[in-house]
Amino acid sequence: MIKEHDCVVLTGDLPDEGLEAGDVGAVVHIHPGAAAYEVEFVTMAGQTVAIVTLSPPQVRLVGSHDMTHVREMQTK
Repeated sequence: MIKEHDCVVLTGDLPDEGLEAGDVGAVVHIHPGAAAYEVEFVTMAGQTVAIVTLSPPQVRLVGSHDMTHVREMQTK
């Protein structure tokens, strides 16, 4: 069960937001009944890239076997 402040992994690309599957964000709000999540994605320096509303299939909890990966954001 995903809770507020949990780290979650994006399961698919969101090109309009510059996000890719595997990007990690933090849940900042849970809509009633966990129908959707507000997730903030930030750079390693702490700069917000996007805050997006995502449905449950679009995110998953960070797992114990997940590894962090760094990629450079492409500027628009």
